[in-house]
Amino acid sequence: MDAPVRRSRRLALALMGAGLLLLVGATACRSPAVGLVDGRLAPCPSSPNCVCSQDDPQAGSAIAPLTLHGDAATEWRRLHGLLAGWPRVTVVADDGRWLHAEFRTAWLRFTDDVEFLLDEPAGAIQVRSASRLGWSDLGANRRRIEALRAAWDDGAADPDGA
Repeated sequence: MDAPVRRSRRLALALMGAGLLLLVGATACRSPAVGLVDGRLAPCPSSPNCVCSQDDPQAGSAIAPLTLHGDAATEWRRLHGLLAGWPRVTVVADDGRWLHAEFRTAWLRFTDDVEFLLDEPAGAIQVRSASRLGWSDLGANRRRIEALRAAWDDGAADPDGA
């Protein structure tokens, strides 16, 4: 093969690689649909990389919410304290009733979106945790919410120090 053909092929491969990197980078930075849908957390997609306490209890994505142990305002502050003590977490939005936080994984720094919805009538804070990328998270979102619940039920980050 002559030199001009090899150069053309290398250039084409380099451009395809650069395009792929741009596509992956744009996807990694773009937040999926987060927020409320008709006053509820969005249901999980069919991929096994999401859990939501407002999904059908028979769905594989269903998970229990956090239980309120006191008045809503105090519990919301306690949630903020809990998140502030968690590694690699950034609170992106909070309107006093709905909170969106970004959790970064330790190893590859993938971003997962975690949402909380204050549900006073149910005596709970509804939760949703979803991966931005990939099909499966190998149970990472479920483990995260269960770890948050364990810390929550142990009274972690009590704003009154009790």
